[in-house]
Amino acid sequence: MEIDEALLTGESVPVNKICDITQGQDIPLGDRINMTYSSTVVTKGRGKAIVTVVGMQTEIGKIAKRLLESGNHSKTPLQKSLDRMALVLLAVAICAVIITFGASKFNINTDVVLYAISTAIAVIPEGLVAVVTLTQAFGVHSMAVNKALVRRMAALELLGAVTNVCSDKTGTLTQSKMVLKRLWMPKCGFYTVEGIGFDIKGDIVSDTDQNTLLLDALFPSIKQLAYASSLCNMSEIRKNKEGAGYYGMGDPTEIALQVFAHKLNMGKPSLTKSKEGPHWHLVSEYPFESTLKRMSILCRDPQQNHIVFLKGATERVLDCCVSIMTPQGNTRPIQLQELHDMVLPQVETLAHQGLRVLSLAYRPLKTQGLAIADTYKRDTIEQDMIFLGLVGIYDPPRLESKDAVLKCHQAGIAVHMLTGDHIATATAIAREVAILPQDATTDAKERSLVMAAQEFDRLSEAEIDALEHLPLVVARCSPDTKVKMIEALHRRGLISGMTGDGVNDSPSLKESDIGIAMGESGSDVAKQAADIVLVDDNFATIVKAIEEGRRVFSNITRFVVHMVSGNVAELTPLIIGLAFIDASGHSVFPMTPIQILFNNIITSSPPAMSLGLEPIHSDEMLKPPRSKQQALFARSNVIDILFYGIMIGIICILNFVIVIYGWGTGNLGVNCNREYNETCEEVFRGRGALFATLTVLILLHGFTCRDLQKPTWTLHAIRNMHNTYLLWSVICGLVFMLICLYVPVLNTDIFKHHPITWEWGMVFASVLVYICLVEGYKWIKRRL
Repeated sequence: MEIDEALLTGESVPVNKICDITQGQDIPLGDRINMTYSSTVVTKGRGKAIVTVVGMQTEIGKIAKRLLESGNHSKTPLQKSLDRMALVLLAVAICAVIITFGASKFNINTDVVLYAISTAIAVIPEGLVAVVTLTQAFGVHSMAVNKALVRRMAALELLGAVTNVCSDKTGTLTQSKMVLKRLWMPKCGFYTVEGIGFDIKGDIVSDTDQNTLLLDALFPSIKQLAYASSLCNMSEIRKNKEGAGYYGMGDPTEIALQVFAHKLNMGKPSLTKSKEGPHWHLVSEYPFESTLKRMSILCRDPQQNHIVFLKGATERVLDCCVSIMTPQGNTRPIQLQELHDMVLPQVETLAHQGLRVLSLAYRPLKTQGLAIADTYKRDTIEQDMIFLGLVGIYDPPRLESKDAVLKCHQAGIAVHMLTGDHIATATAIAREVAILPQDATTDAKERSLVMAAQEFDRLSEAEIDALEHLPLVVARCSPDTKVKMIEALHRRGLISGMTGDGVNDSPSLKESDIGIAMGESGSDVAKQAADIVLVDDNFATIVKAIEEGRRVFSNITRFVVHMVSGNVAELTPLIIGLAFIDASGHSVFPMTPIQILFNNIITSSPPAMSLGLEPIHSDEMLKPPRSKQQALFARSNVIDILFYGIMIGIICILNFVIVIYGWGTGNLGVNCNREYNETCEEVFRGRGALFATLTVLILLHGFTCRDLQKPTWTLHAIRNMHNTYLLWSVICGLVFMLICLYVPVLNTDIFKHHPITWEWGMVFASVLVYICLVEGYKWIKRRL
């Protein structure tokens, strides 16, 4: 009886169950071959079992219990940062109101109240919540296009800070399609079989001389090996009705053998259903048995000769063999010990490469007339066999897995493989996809990076924390092993992403910072526990998701710096402007409430929203992950906000001062806060100049915030700008500004400013000063 336990262990091959007692303690779940588990699937055979536990005591019940007990409902760092920002801005707004009332000596009238409220409004970035939400929504859409579905918005924020990715092997890093990769034949040596998945095209290349076998000139021993692979096989290869390619039906190992036979044009259909003359006939099948660990088949060839083909575990096949086949098709008798000495070292070589090794043999059977199904007993058939060779089968890595892992390494992200598979297979795949570093060549070095779950589970928390590096490969994992790894990462202050598809992965998906479930092969329980679901079950999609997470957080940082520094830029002239006192003893407001609202909503929000759509920068995945301390309002971001805001605000108020005291006579008029009269000409022109300067600088500030470190006003940076949304938002903002400046009644009666003429030269000069200051500031930042 064979049972598919992938739901619990993640192992791709069904497990053959036995009735023997299993010796030892702390045996991994995948090695308990005398136990069956609830919710697993019987793929072959039948049997009776004694129920030992039920309900929450079963392995599936333990997982359900852990899921019920786990769960994290705390706020994310972004939410906490926005909460803190709200409190700080509220305090600043209250202070601004008190300062405004104090400047009027608390002689409060309608104009003072309106200005105080407007000053408080200038502190608040009204569009921030909307822009954050839209940016995350666009990020979710972009990830969906890249085949990653976000189930929880908080995961999008944490993706950019991931330091460690713990991945399953089967189906995520690998194709989940068993493939015959290498073969060995006596007197011929090793051959490499090319081709991926179920593709029936692929060359067979000799490792000795690198020659490719020609299909029309195959030597006899390889032909017999292909016959054995094709005919001693119950699987089928069928062509997809929709689209190109093929798919397999049957046992994964047998499918791999059948694909190999098809590559030599000896697939089972071409041998048994040939329309051109006689073909092979199946006479009798002797199925795989767990006690024998082999299967055989009796066939009749087109010449009516009877042939027996045998495949199975090497030690059991060798016991049936008395000779070997040479490349020329001759047989040479051999003693069993000599055969063992010849074959077993080659088995070790293949096993060390993580391959599942099978042996194949055959014998011509002399019969009296035509044999039928019950003519011969199994013992009679499976003897005096001729050994043909070894085949090495494995689940190959996806083509894009290695590049994706290397991209993670460039981004400072460590990749761990936690699998239910055997340690040799896991190590070989880890080498192939670059999870194990190139310098891990010594046994001691590799032993520290590769560990069996049984060994890892025995370690205490203190012993795990004392390890210099956590193991990169853990084989024969149980659900508790994966959770233990996540907890170890958390104790080191690292942010983890965990992939999984089975019910057994659900606790670790829930426990990790970001749980990533498989969409194609994943169970519904795993998907419910996960934060992100991969539609294509591909590790490379995780890397794209991390890249998108970094882009989203970087963009949130960019537009927060833009919006809040814009608010500081408005607040600076508003507070300084309270010092301008007219003839009646009242403060002359350098900006009116409607101007403040215009700059808050029309000028600041659209560029900020465009910054939320900024494409991924080429160096985004060359930076290390941001630390937990590097929150939205990290010290560098706060310094940026204050520098940019105060600098823009001072430039604007200087323009106001130049218009009134430099070009004008210094006349601040009377009652200019309420309406226009002849004494307010200079104040209204000063407001127009300040409004134009502030609007232009805040719009252009969007280009500055595209990159908070590198230059953005160089010719190279301008040519490589691909954010068309930002460009159009700036153009639209300038158009609205011109309308507000030059449309009669709207400018004088509503905005309370006058059109400007020569002041445009001052605006352009302000832009040049602004560019020089921001580029100088960034140059200093890069040097520090």
